[in-house]
Amino acid sequence: MSGLYVFDAYGTLFDVHAAALRHKDEIGASWDKFSQTWRQKHLEYSWIHAQTGRMVPFWTLTERSLDFAAASVGGIPPATRDKLLASFRTMQSYSEVREVLETLKARGAKLAILSNGDPDMLADAITSAGLDGVLDAAISIQGAGIFKPAMRVYQLVLDRFGGTPAGVTFMSSNRWDI
Repeated sequence: MSGLYVFDAYGTLFDVHAAALRHKDEIGASWDKFSQTWRQKHLEYSWIHAQTGRMVPFWTLTERSLDFAAASVGGIPPATRDKLLASFRTMQSYSEVREVLETLKARGAKLAILSNGDPDMLADAITSAGLDGVLDAAISIQGAGIFKPAMRVYQLVLDRFGGTPAGVTFMSSNRWDI
């Protein structure tokens, strides 16, 4: 078996709720609402920027969405904000991810990430999840100058690896991404 398998990063390979879970005692009883709000607002901000064509770093949207989520639960201590941002950069993958990727790799597949994340954010997440050396590429939307789901973002995969859309298996936990 060979082929090209491309994965969204946040929510598909990496657990976006792990940061809030790690610091739930500092966030308080509504940590789960906080985490859901942070994720939802992060997505919404990227969609708005994609529709308006106004690019900002994904990290900026991470901070803005965190601040929105914090306000939605009555605030969090500044030190907790810093810890949450650090945890977001070093999030862990879901437990099965490494095994699945290694199995595909052993079968001759090419593996890549296609993400809204900034290149440095993706590098940090890949390293902290122990996925160094498993992936053939981590493709950031920066090359397209717009966030997903703009069609030219997905073209970055073909520009990098060649082939046709039919030759790519794209995996995402986000229905709007597929």
